[in-house]
Amino acid sequence: MAHHHYRNLDDVNVVLPPSAVLRWQKERFGKKRDHSYIMPQATEKEHEFLAANRAEPTLTWVGHTTFLLQLDGFNLLTDPVWAGRMGFHRRLAQPGLALEDLPPIDAILISHNHYDHLHLDTLRRLGRGIPIFVPAGLAAWLRAKGFSCVQELSWWETAVLGKLHLHFVPAQHWSRRLLWDTNHSHWGGWVLQSAAGPTVYYAGDSGYFRGFAEVGRRFSIDYFLAPTGAYEPSWFMQTQHASPEQAVQAYLDCGARFFLPMHHDAFPLGDETTLETLDRLKAAWQQRSLPPDALKLPLLGETLRLTW
Repeated sequence: MAHHHYRNLDDVNVVLPPSAVLRWQKERFGKKRDHSYIMPQATEKEHEFLAANRAEPTLTWVGHTTFLLQLDGFNLLTDPVWAGRMGFHRRLAQPGLALEDLPPIDAILISHNHYDHLHLDTLRRLGRGIPIFVPAGLAAWLRAKGFSCVQELSWWETAVLGKLHLHFVPAQHWSRRLLWDTNHSHWGGWVLQSAAGPTVYYAGDSGYFRGFAEVGRRFSIDYFLAPTGAYEPSWFMQTQHASPEQAVQAYLDCGARFFLPMHHDAFPLGDETTLETLDRLKAAWQQRSLPPDALKLPLLGETLRLTW
């Protein structure tokens, strides 16, 4: 079967050769990283409110890039990962909500097929019948795994859930689950355009690229959920993962009102720490004199009421 090889905008290649991976692993071996700072959990978790709420738009950060979003009466999950470890790495901060504390989930959005974004065990535990929206090239694979309700989208295509519009948009990244399936499925972000609420841009995993500005031209973004982890060492990571400074530039490019960082709390996939990420993000924010209340730093399991 001939496989379509998916590409980035401007054909940017982000997959580095094995020699680069070895160089990074050697460098990494000599580094001591202090992971003693663990992203705090919210003291109040609003399970009862979330279970009953079908009217108010909310966002709850579960951890890594998993969010529970309540929009137009639907309960959505982005890249649900409740794994306790990822490869050799134990999870640093526990998920902000337990799977059993979630309200009934109406749909799942997947950004790409890397294991820290598409976690089969979590998807199975959520239930094989929940509608899953995935990038082009992933639907047949998920159906073969027993998931019955899968819809795949290419960049700039839209799925509709009631009055909610789910737009699949570009990201600068790559895909792989096995050694021989590199870029056999696509990757991207999701713009969730709510009829009676805000527009949320979940960027998935992405390096800094001109696509952020293009998303801003096409949509009026209220909340930008920004990837800000796994960016060190920059010589290895920069094409595929934005640094905190680049994520702030992406926020300005897409014209969003509010910025929420993600991808920096759970799995030590890069050489930076959670604390370094937050420190650099706050410094970049202040250097550009951006409004302090536009930077949202929710605790794990904290529920934000969204404005628009």
